[in-house]
Order: sequence, then structure tokens, then C-alpha cells
Amino acid sequence: MSALPSIPRLTVETSSPSAATDSLVDRLVEERVASSLANQDPTLWGPRAQQEAARRLAWVALPLSSRPLLATVDALWSDLHSDGIDRVVLAGMGGSSLAPEVICATSGVPLTVLDTTDPGEVADALVGDLARTVLVVSSKSGSTVETDSHRRIFAAAFAEAGLDPAAHLVVVTDPGSPLQRIAEEQGYRAVITAEPNVGGRYSALTAFGLVPAGLARADIANLLDDAELQAPWLAADDPANPALRLAAALAVGHAAGAEKVVLADTGSGIVGFADWAEQLIAESTGKDGTGLLPVVVRNPAAPGFADAGPDATLVAIGPEESSAAAAVTVSGTLGGQLLLWEYAIAVVGRLLGINPFDQPDVEAAKVAARAQLDAAHKSAARPAPAFVEGDVAVYPVGDWLPAGVATLSDALQALITATPARGYLAVQAYLDRIADASAAVLRTELARRSKLQTTFGWGPRFLHSTGQYHKGGHQNGSFLQVTGAVGTDIPVPGTDFTLGDLQQAQALGDADVLAAHGRPVLRVHLLDRAAGLVALAHALGEL
Repeated sequence: MSALPSIPRLTVETSSPSAATDSLVDRLVEERVASSLANQDPTLWGPRAQQEAARRLAWVALPLSSRPLLATVDALWSDLHSDGIDRVVLAGMGGSSLAPEVICATSGVPLTVLDTTDPGEVADALVGDLARTVLVVSSKSGSTVETDSHRRIFAAAFAEAGLDPAAHLVVVTDPGSPLQRIAEEQGYRAVITAEPNVGGRYSALTAFGLVPAGLARADIANLLDDAELQAPWLAADDPANPALRLAAALAVGHAAGAEKVVLADTGSGIVGFADWAEQLIAESTGKDGTGLLPVVVRNPAAPGFADAGPDATLVAIGPEESSAAAAVTVSGTLGGQLLLWEYAIAVVGRLLGINPFDQPDVEAAKVAARAQLDAAHKSAARPAPAFVEGDVAVYPVGDWLPAGVATLSDALQALITATPARGYLAVQAYLDRIADASAAVLRTELARRSKLQTTFGWGPRFLHSTGQYHKGGHQNGSFLQVTGAVGTDIPVPGTDFTLGDLQQAQALGDADVLAAHGRPVLRVHLLDRAAGLVALAHALGEL
């Protein structure tokens, strides 16, 4: 196995003393919030959240309760390895994919993650040696449409290659889910059920995080050791408790108008940690018209961090000496940081007066996507673009775009202008995050030109994280949605749609939901992906 880094103590440091933060920490200590959380007290978030919290707090015990998984994973790996199966592909969304991706990247072991509906990206995963491939199908509900589509596509591909699909399929799901029933009926290689009293975004140390990472040969025992070492410290009613200090700093910033949390890595050694934290923060807090919007940037020199305004709290993940510009610096290794942030964000929920364990607005996008698929099968006419400029067709959603706008650059400028003061922009790229990776530069350029906090998400991946905040959090966002022409599509066996159909339906459905919330949405469709991305970057350069 590839080992994770050695285990130092977690620290949370603020750049300057804050009487408000210290006072809030003292209050949390007096109220015994940390120990109550460690004891899984569901009353911490008030009567309205108590029923949900009562079945969502088992994550605090995972450093110990997940120990039996180590032997299960080792035995399954040996069984697979004896059959020459050593390539791990993970089909999962949100919490089912983000934690294993970070664990494996930090450990330096290969894991192919499919949290996409882009036909090109899925086709690339199918090109690998299928005889050596195990597909880990990971879904808490057992009915996630993206994950079920991947399962169907890979099962058909295994069969077409002359392989027994069941021998190459492993399922991770909650007990009693539809996916468990399918797997058992069809005799899949293994079915591993996860702790049901843990929500998806808190599931990093459950089977959802540990099984795919362990099969890829990350050192998941060391990960649990790390978390177990830090757990008593995080449960302590002590002013130095790093989870209480982080929660208080974020809540004090929010009270002062800093509703965005800008995350930059400053040499932590943890690869992609902010992408995992993004879901935890956004989906836990973005509801009831409030919350914290995570903004992930590549480094402290990036726009949004280096030039942040008063609407943002800057958080550095890494050594304190490397992050002087940050308001808060969080350091420590991966297992401890996972648990630290889970504690801290749960406490933030208490401080903001919201339930950190539900996600009331996520379902709306799923329903709208299904409606778009149904409309497509009925050959319902879709709106024509407002205009086409070269390789880019422009579709404003709603009636926010001023009359007479006829260039891509002017449409982008109009989107910025439509964003409220101290609002935010969100770039949503329904593209191939490998082949179309250059799309990520759109965040940098849009943030630099607009001087607004700007997020970037790959669709539909972001629907399972920041998508909750977009609909349930502060209603001051504007949205640039980027879709692209599909070359070779992939039918989803046993359904009436292709991956390309599903990808488009997810984009159009979410745009409809955002527009119904009164938010400006500009969809730009790349008729040629490579040329269209160049044109889009050029239009941003003209702002």
C-alpha cells in the first residue's frame, strides 16, 4: 500500500486576534458543543433539525467503527488480484467520489473516477483494459441516475468483451437500497453496505470513501489512525479545539458579510482537499437563504484570493508560514482534516441556525432534468439561440439579457452587470473534465475581469455540492453555463436515453430551476468544443 503522510497535530490559526472569534469560542465551550457533538446529541441544531440529525451523526465514531472494513477491503483486493484485476474505476457522485479521489491522489495511487455524464469522458474510461478492471458502483440511495448509467454501460462493455460482468462489479451502498437488490440478484463480485446513519458529504471515512481507495491500494488504515488520533482533541470542550476555532472564525466572518469562503492550498501535501471541502461546506450550510459559499482557487496568487474583498474569508490549507495573506490557516494531514472540517461545519450549522444535514434544494434539479428528458422524447421544440457567434451559440435563460445584445463579449458583460453588488459568478461546465480541462481557466479570467468572487464546477458533479447553495443559499449569484456538442454518444442500456441526452437534460433542467429563482443564467453552447473554448476565452479577454 502507498502510505499517507505522517501524523502531526491539527492546527487552526487566525492571522490577527479577534475578540469576536474568541468570545464565540468561549460560548461554544461553555455550551459543551464539542463533547455533545462527539456524543451524537441531535438537539444541537434545534427542534426543527432534531429528527434529521438523529440519523446523521454516526460519522463522529467512524475512526473506530470503520475498522472492520480494513479486513473486508484487503480480502476483496486479494480476491480481485488473484484474477488479475488491478485497475479500479469508481462510478459515484458527490460524497461517493470526492473523498476517494482525494485519498488516492494524496496517496499517489491511480483511481479512475467517473462523476460525469459526458460521453467522451466515459468512453475514455472504457478504453482501458476491461479484463483488468473492476467497476466500483457507489451510491448511497442506490438510485443515482449517473451512477446507474455507468453501471449499465460498463456491464454491457464487459459482456461485449467476453467477460462476466458480475465478476467485475463491486457495489457500495446503503442497506436495503435498490442497488443492493440488483447486485445480489445478479451475483456481483461483492456488495458492501455502508453505515446508513451518515449523510453522503460526511461519508469520507465510511465504506464510500474507504472501499474504492483501499482497492486502489491507498493506506486507509493510516487514514483511520490519523482521524482516531485527532478525534479526542476535536471532541474537547476547550478553547484551543481547532474545530471550534474554525467554526467560530467562519461564523464571525459570515456575520460581518463574508458569506464566501475562499480556499487555497499553500503546500498541505493533500491533493484536491478543497474540492472535497467544497461539497461539505456548500451542501451543509447553503439553505434558508443563508450559508457559506466555498470558492476553490488554485493558489493564493489567484484572483479571488489575492484580491478578495470584504465579502470573503480567506482560508489556507497548509503550513502557517506559507499563507500570511489568509484570515485562517488550517494545517494537518488528511484523516484529521476530514474529521476537523466535518466537526467545524456541523458547528457552523448551529451558529447559523440551520440544519447542516439536509439538502432540500438538490432534488429540484433532478426533477427538472427528468422533465427535460421527457420533453426531448416527445420532440418538444427547444428555444432557438439568441444569436450564434462563430462556434458558440448563446442562450440566455429567462428575460434578464438586455435587448440588442448580439456579441458573446457583450453577453458576458451583461451577465456581470446583472450580478448584485457583492454577489458571485458561477461557471458550470458540462464538458469532459479531462479532454476539456482548459475550461477551468474561465474561472480565473472571469474573476479577474469582473472583480467578483467566482466559482467553477464540472457538471453534473457540482449539482451534488454547490448546486444546493445555488438554490438554497444567498440569492445573489449569476451563472455561466457551458455545454458542448457531443461527438460519439453512448446509449444507456435498458433506458430510452443516451449519456449525451442526460448531460443536456441536466444542464437545461438546472438552468430552469435557477431561472425560476430569479437568477440570471447565460448558457453558451460550444458547436466545436476546442474552437468554442478559445472563442469564449477571447470574448472574456475583450471585457
